[in-house]
Amino acid sequence: MERLTDEQLLDLESRRSFRFFWKEANADPSSPGYGLIRDRAPGLPSMASIASVGYGLTALAIGAERGWVTREEAYERARGTLHTCLHHAAQRHGFFFHFLDIDTAEPYGGCEVSVIDTAICICGVLTAGEYFGGEARELAKAIYERVEWDWYRNPETNQFYMGYDDASGKHFGTWDHYAEQFMMYFLGAASPTHPVPADMFDDFVRYVGYYGEYGPVIHSTGGALFVYQFSHAWFDFRGRQDRRGVDWFENSVQATLANRQFCIDHADRSKTFGPSSWGLTACDGPRGYHGGYGADPNTTKRDYVDGTIPPCGAAGSIVFTPELSIAALRHYYENYPKLWGPYGFQDAYNLDAFPEWYAEDVIGIDKGITLLMIENYRTGFVWRHMMNTAPAREGMALCLGGQEERDRRPAADSGQ
Repeated sequence: MERLTDEQLLDLESRRSFRFFWKEANADPSSPGYGLIRDRAPGLPSMASIASVGYGLTALAIGAERGWVTREEAYERARGTLHTCLHHAAQRHGFFFHFLDIDTAEPYGGCEVSVIDTAICICGVLTAGEYFGGEARELAKAIYERVEWDWYRNPETNQFYMGYDDASGKHFGTWDHYAEQFMMYFLGAASPTHPVPADMFDDFVRYVGYYGEYGPVIHSTGGALFVYQFSHAWFDFRGRQDRRGVDWFENSVQATLANRQFCIDHADRSKTFGPSSWGLTACDGPRGYHGGYGADPNTTKRDYVDGTIPPCGAAGSIVFTPELSIAALRHYYENYPKLWGPYGFQDAYNLDAFPEWYAEDVIGIDKGITLLMIENYRTGFVWRHMMNTAPAREGMALCLGGQEERDRRPAADSGQ
């Protein structure tokens, strides 16, 4: 591979990540699924992911700002996608199904109605509405205000249910410990139509662990890096603490450093692992997709590890560990040409597999966290536009507290 400057490398990976969201969307304006984006490519051509749509709507704003497509092209795609989300995409009480048929916008494969994937979509909806304005903003407002956050809340535990099975008509599980769900609290607390209590943010378990010199880290049970990244892609936690004094941005820094150190410490057991090849998180592997890839910062527990590393692990942490993340991306780009494809880095690789394994697919949420976090590192673009929306500002203020905390405005005065 040619030698690139850091800025050239980040720009190249960003452009190609954007290309996924532009090329792998339903581009037929007459289709009920116009604007829906595939979950992965090239596999499963008819399965769209509502989380991919959220990342993709944000990608449209980035692409327009950087001139990768014209603003008019991006606006038309965004407006059409928002129209699809409001009028065609299957939903229950404003919550979308995890996967949709990309052509019909109907549920795909008996999947659940997902609160977290809906929240990811809403983040993209609001960001696109804020950036493009006009009809896009009006559609975004309607999509957000339709969501009945209180319908998804377990009143006994003051926690969101984990999912909803449409066939049985029942919710299941709860978001009972720290993971990627902060966006759900912020969006739900700020809702002018169906709000949930802001103190839901205080009613999840906070497991605390250490890994060597890194910690304390409030961590998930799996140790995958995406849990420390996803909400941070849209919500700017820098310089903020919650009511308990937790700095969640610094928490993600420590979790990222612990994850990298785990890979360094296990480099003698894995040819893939090392100081420039790290970032365990959910991804494809030699035996298929696995959500358990992680390095839990707890000395008594180790999770699913087989030598698989996804570039999005380091890329999605670039705002937390910029120099280390860029070094990892350079390592992948310059040393493993099989890891590079039309949409930038493929999903993952594993040098311990026999033969060496390189993912054939890219995954929307992995390209999405890569694109958004690189853009935040370079310009703060996503943070700036998302934090300019009332749901983001008010939701964080209500849930985290501090100087910006204030009483909720009457619903009639609320808006984007």
